[in-house]
Amino acid sequence: MEKLHVFNTLTRSKERFVPLQEGFVGMYVCGPTVYGDAHLGHAKSYVSFDIIVRYLRYLGFKVRYVQNITDVGHLTDDADDGEDKLQKQSIAERKEPMEIAEHYTYTYFRDMDALNVLRPDISPRATGHIPEQIAMIEQLLEKGHAYPADGNVYFDVTSDPDYGKLSGRKLDEAESGTRVNTAGDKRNPADFALWKKADSSHLMQWPSPWGPGYPGWHIECSAMSSKYLGRTFDIHGGGLENQFPHHECEIAQSECAHGQDFVKYWLHNNMVTLNGQKMGKSLGNAISLQQFFTGNHPLLTRSWSPAVIRFFLLQSHYRSTTDFSEQALEAAESGLKNLTSILDTLMKSPDTGKGAHFDTHALQAELEAQMNDDFNTARALAVLFDRLKPLRTAVTSGQIPVNMAEVKDLLSRFTVDVLGLQQTENIPADGTEKLDAALQLIIELRAQARKERDWPTADLIRDRLAAAGIRIEDGPAGSTYKID
Repeated sequence: MEKLHVFNTLTRSKERFVPLQEGFVGMYVCGPTVYGDAHLGHAKSYVSFDIIVRYLRYLGFKVRYVQNITDVGHLTDDADDGEDKLQKQSIAERKEPMEIAEHYTYTYFRDMDALNVLRPDISPRATGHIPEQIAMIEQLLEKGHAYPADGNVYFDVTSDPDYGKLSGRKLDEAESGTRVNTAGDKRNPADFALWKKADSSHLMQWPSPWGPGYPGWHIECSAMSSKYLGRTFDIHGGGLENQFPHHECEIAQSECAHGQDFVKYWLHNNMVTLNGQKMGKSLGNAISLQQFFTGNHPLLTRSWSPAVIRFFLLQSHYRSTTDFSEQALEAAESGLKNLTSILDTLMKSPDTGKGAHFDTHALQAELEAQMNDDFNTARALAVLFDRLKPLRTAVTSGQIPVNMAEVKDLLSRFTVDVLGLQQTENIPADGTEKLDAALQLIIELRAQARKERDWPTADLIRDRLAAAGIRIEDGPAGSTYKID
């Protein structure tokens, strides 16, 4: 079997993957900042790392997958200025910040479940690890890598000669990339916050040796990853947009605090674009996953199933840009229906027949060769189509391979366990699309009843649908349905 090779952003090269501990992989991926619904960009990232986790386990590794929940400290400018994103949303929705965090953590996992993304082994919250973050800041202060300033604490980037090794930015470039109005208490414009002072109006704050405040965005991931994976671990993943400053700052503060390498392999997924521009909440062009699932967005002409969204994302390499269009989704839906049809024919056939022996070892080797080349799902899917089409022709003509049970086992392990494509029942057929249209009409009628405060009618619609196994979920963006 060929060995797994991954593209390591740290070395800017493709390297053979060798874990620090034989048979075990520690993996940390930056999770969502839970102040809004997950969108297609989130799906790209978390489906990508879902595939990586699945394939590592397929190869026989025990994987401890840690993915955090950022529920404090992520400011609106993604650096040291602006408002905390959760606090800003809490004011907009007139709720406590933790209400915002609870709600959007729930909807995040709901949408990832729909996409058949495996849950992380550990999902630590930043607010649940304040003591660990304070302890790490104290280490940096003791070692001369940080300094307090009027209730704030900053990391001194000039104290780390390796600062910039991930992104390739030199210190002067990092300085030029900072905002013009640099905080007046910083020694250097590129210094970044480890702890931010909070006044009495700030809703999210904790006591610290430097006064009441809250942690900087970067220190959260360093503290939580080292707590659950150790001071040095195998894989750190995240979106390419987080390479600088977030991941760069993680490396600096972790290696300066602990005096050893932080991460062996850095893996970054590329972005989803809409008309060539990054899709994201902060840019105002994001389409939430629930809007895809229901079709409730001006840029969408219909609903799209989670299975189609997942297949669409698997058709491009995780390090490639994925450009969204409904035409691309239509092509993905057609491809998924075609593959599903082939698999259904093969999986429903007898376990043995009188046809020629099918070379499962060769198919497995081809599939693994593509996945071993930095998890290339697009080429793995091409292999499946190329090799399975003639096999289906043979099976439908009665030439069932003598080792058909072995073929089924391989296909199940690869398409279900590795690619996560078992949710084929969610692919819209003509009848399903008609059902979806009818349910959307019913939900709109219920929404009108709620608007008119006709609670008996609204409750009757909800209860009758629930009795039929159709659950309505109400949220800030409107109502959606789920078939239990």
